[in-house]
Amino acid sequence: MNFLRGVMGGQAAGPQPSGAETIHKLCDRVASSTLLEDRRDAVRALKSLSKKYRLEVGTQAMDHLVNILQTDRSDSEILGYALDTLYNILCNDEEEEQDESEDAVTPVSASGKPKNVSMPDETTQKQSDDLGAQFTEQFVQDPEHVTLLLALLEEFDFHVRWPGVKLLTALLKNQGVQVQGIILVSPMGVSRLMDLLADSREVIRNDGLLLLQQLTKSNAAIQKIVAFESAFERLLDIITEEGSSDGGIVVEDCLLLLLNLLKNNSSNQNFFKEGSYIQRMKPWFEIGDDNSGWSAQKVTNLHLMLQLVRVMVSPVNSPGATASCQKSMYQCGLLQQLCTILMATGVPADILTETINTVSEVIRGSQVNQDYFASVNAPSNPPRPAIVVLLMSMVNERQPFVLRCAVLYCFQCFLYKNQKGQGEIVATLLPSTIDANSISAGQLLCGGLFSADSLSNWCAAVALAHSLQDNLTQKEQLLRVQLATSLGKPPVSLLQQCTNILSQGSKVQTRVGLLMLLCTWINNCPIAVTHFLHNQENVPFLTAQISENLGEDERLVQGLCALLLGICIYYNDNSLENYTKEKLKQLIEKRIGKENFVEKLGFITKHELYSRAAQKPQPVFPSPEQMLFDHEFTKLVKELEGVITKAVHKSNEEEKKEEEVKKTLEQHDNIVTQYKELIREQDSQIQELKEQVQSMSSQNEQMQTTVSQQLAQIQQHKDQYNILKLKIGKESQSNGQVDVSQVNGLQTEELTQLREEVEELRKQHALFQTQLEDKDALIHTLRSETVDGSAGGSDDTELLKELEALRSRVQTQSAEINQMKTERQELLRRAEAGSSDGVSGSDGSLLAEALAAQTTETEKLKEEAKGLSESRAELEQQLAAATSTVAILQTEKAKLQTEVQESKKEQDDLLMLLADQDQKIHSLKLKLKDLGEPVDDEDDLDGRDQTTDEDEEDEDED
Repeated sequence: MNFLRGVMGGQAAGPQPSGAETIHKLCDRVASSTLLEDRRDAVRALKSLSKKYRLEVGTQAMDHLVNILQTDRSDSEILGYALDTLYNILCNDEEEEQDESEDAVTPVSASGKPKNVSMPDETTQKQSDDLGAQFTEQFVQDPEHVTLLLALLEEFDFHVRWPGVKLLTALLKNQGVQVQGIILVSPMGVSRLMDLLADSREVIRNDGLLLLQQLTKSNAAIQKIVAFESAFERLLDIITEEGSSDGGIVVEDCLLLLLNLLKNNSSNQNFFKEGSYIQRMKPWFEIGDDNSGWSAQKVTNLHLMLQLVRVMVSPVNSPGATASCQKSMYQCGLLQQLCTILMATGVPADILTETINTVSEVIRGSQVNQDYFASVNAPSNPPRPAIVVLLMSMVNERQPFVLRCAVLYCFQCFLYKNQKGQGEIVATLLPSTIDANSISAGQLLCGGLFSADSLSNWCAAVALAHSLQDNLTQKEQLLRVQLATSLGKPPVSLLQQCTNILSQGSKVQTRVGLLMLLCTWINNCPIAVTHFLHNQENVPFLTAQISENLGEDERLVQGLCALLLGICIYYNDNSLENYTKEKLKQLIEKRIGKENFVEKLGFITKHELYSRAAQKPQPVFPSPEQMLFDHEFTKLVKELEGVITKAVHKSNEEEKKEEEVKKTLEQHDNIVTQYKELIREQDSQIQELKEQVQSMSSQNEQMQTTVSQQLAQIQQHKDQYNILKLKIGKESQSNGQVDVSQVNGLQTEELTQLREEVEELRKQHALFQTQLEDKDALIHTLRSETVDGSAGGSDDTELLKELEALRSRVQTQSAEINQMKTERQELLRRAEAGSSDGVSGSDGSLLAEALAAQTTETEKLKEEAKGLSESRAELEQQLAAATSTVAILQTEKAKLQTEVQESKKEQDDLLMLLADQDQKIHSLKLKLKDLGEPVDDEDDLDGRDQTTDEDEEDEDED
C-alpha cells in the first residue's frame, strides 16, 4: 500500500522510480493481487498515468485491463476504471492532447523570459495519431474483445455504460471497417447499440448518437439494420423534443445520423417515404415572422435539414423514387413551406442559398411542382413572380457568387422536362406579349445577356439555352425576337445580336456562354441553321477563329466554334445555295483542314472543366472564372462530336448514297407502318367479333338457366302427380262398389271439361312438335354450312351444339308431358268405369267425399297444365330468338369470309412489295460494301419482319 500511496500522490523516501517501472509494478499488482480492493487501486493508478505515459500503459497494461473486464464483472467501479484507461490509450482527441500540453512545464531562460519551444512537427503529430491506430488494431485482433464491450453496454450502471460507449466510439474512429464487421456478425450487436437512444440519461444518449454516426459510415448493411430498428422514429422524436431547428447540438447529431442512414441508400429512402416520415419534416421549416434571431446553431441545424430534403430528391436517385418523394413533398405542404422561406426577409444568405438549391431539386422534372413554383409570387407591391425575383438576383453582379449559381440551378430545374414553362419564358420575349409596365423573365435574360458583367452574360446565355432544350417549337419562336440596339437604327434579331457580340471579341466567359446558346439553339433545327447561315459574316468568322493558332484559353473557344460549324453542316437542309453541306465541307478542307478541324473539336471534351461539369447537374464552381460549362451542354457535346466528325469526313457521293438508303428505308418503314395499321384494324374487328360471341354465350347461359328451372318445375309436378295417382288408386279399390249415380251431376261436367283441355293440350303439343322439327332442319343446315366454312366459324358451331342440346331438353319435357296426359286419361277412364257399378245407399256419403277430393285434385291439375302451357310458350319464344341469332351469325360469317379473302389478297400483294424492297436493300448494301462503307447488320430487323409476317399469318388463319 505504501507503493500505491507513492503513486497516488504521497512522497516516499529515497529515489523515485521511473514511469515505466511504476507502470510495470502496477501491472504486476493487477495480475497478482487476490484482493479486489488492491486490483481496483492499481487500475485507478493506471488510469491516472494513461494520459502522460500512453505508450507504456498501452504496451504493458492492455492485456491486464481486458482480463479485468472479463473476470471482475461484478464490480462496476473497477470496470469503469479499466474502460477509462483503455479509452485514454486508444483515443486521439484534441482535448486529451491539450490536457497533456497543459501539464507540461514551459522552460524559462535566465533572464526570466520563456524560451522558444518548437511545436511538435507534423511527423510527431502523425506518430501520435498512429499510436492510437496501432493500439486499436491490437485490441480488435481478437473479435471477442469487441463482443465483450457490447455485452458490457447492457450494464445500466453509469460508470460502466458511459465509458463503454466512448471506448467503442474511439474504436470505430480508428478501425471503422474492421469493428463494423465484428458488430455486424455479433448477435443483437446493432440492437444493443440502438438501445442507447432510449436511455433516460442524456449524456449516454448523446454519446450514443455519436457512436451510431461512426457505426453507420459507409456501411449499407448496418444502415439498413439501424433503420429497421425504428431509428427514424426515435431520431425524429428526439429532434422534436429538443426544439427542431431551434435545438442545440443534439439536433445536429440526430440530423447527421439521419444523413448517414439516407444518403446513397435507396432502401432506407424508400422506407423513410413509405413510413410517412417526410410529412414530419414540414414543421422544421415553420419560421416565425421575426427572423432576426438566427443563432449559429440554428443556421447549422436548418442547413442540415435542407440537406436531408435534398438527399430524398437528389438527381442521382432513381427517377421513380425521386418522383414519388417530390409528390409526397407537394402533398404534405413541404414545398409550400420552402417557398415561404425563399420569399421571406431576414433569412441568412447561406440558408437562402441552400433553400434555393433544395427547392430546385424538389421541382426538377415534376410537372405539378413546377406549375406550383410558377404560381408563387413574392410579397412585393405589386406582386412579382418568384422566378422574376430570382432572375433579378442572378443578373445582379453585387449578389454573392454562390447565390447566383443557386438561382441559375433553380431556373434550370424549373425548365427541366417542362415544355410548358419553356413556352412561358420564350413568350415573354415575343413582341406580342411584352408588357412595358412590368419586368418579365425574358427582359431580365436579355439584359443579362448583353450586360458588361461576363458572369451575367454566361448565366443568362445558359438560362436561355435551357428554355430551348429539346423544344423545336420554342427554337423557331425565338427566331421572331427583335431587339432595338440604338435609336434611329432598325431592330436586329436576337440571333444576329448574339453573333455580333461574339465577333466583337469580348471575354472568354461571355463568348463561351454565347457559343453554348447558339449550339443549343440551332441543334436539330434546320430553320435556325438557315437563319444563322443567311448572315454572310458568320461562316467566315467561324472559319477564321478555328484556323488561328491562339493560346490555351482561346482553344476552348475554337473548339466551340468548330462544334457550331459542324452543327451547321449536319443539320443543313441545303436551302441556301452558297452554304450547302458540300460547300461548307470544301471550305473546311481548304481553310482549316479536316484533321485540324476534328482536333479542335475534340479539345472540348479534353478540358478539365468539361469533366467537372459533366458529373452532376448542379453548377458548383470554386470561382466565377471557372464557370465555363453547363451540365446539359456536356451531354449535347457528347452526342454531336461523333456524328459531326463522321459528317465532315464523308464525301458527296457517300452522302448521296446514304440519302438514297435512308429514303429506301423510309419507304420500307412506311410500308411496314401501313401493314401494321392493317393488322391493327383486323385485330379490332376480331375483338368486336369476340365480344359478340361472348354476348351470345351469355344469352345462351341464361337460356340454359331457364331450361334448368323449368325442368325442376316439371319434376315437381311429376312428383305431385304420382302422389295423386296413388291416392286415387287406393280410393277406387276401397270404394269400387259405390253408386256413382247418387253423386252430384257436376262431377261429370268437370270431367268433360278436363277432356277438352287435354285435347287442346294435344293440339298445342302437335303444333310445338312441328315447329321443333322445322328448327331441327334449320340447325342441320347451319351445321353443314359451318363444317364447310372457315376456321373462324368455330364459335358458331359451339352455339349450334348448345341449341341442339336445348332442343333435346325440350323434347324430353314434351315426352314427360305426354306421359302425364296418358296417366290422366287412365284416371278418367277408371272414374267412368267406377260410375257404371252400383253401390248401396249407405256408402253414398263416402263416395261423395272421395269425388269431392278428386274434384279439388283435378282443379290443381288444370292449374298445373296451364302453367306448363305458359312455360312452353316461353320456350317457343326463346327458340325463335335463338333462330334469329343463328341467322345473324350466318350472315356475319359470310361477311367475315369475304373480308378474310380480301385481306389475304392484300397481304399477298404486300408480301410481294416487301420482297422487292428487300431485294433492293440487299443490292444497295452490296453496293455500299463494294464502296467500302460500313453497313449495319439488319438480320435482327429481318428476323423481326419475318416474325411479324408469321404472326399475322397465324392471326389470318385464326
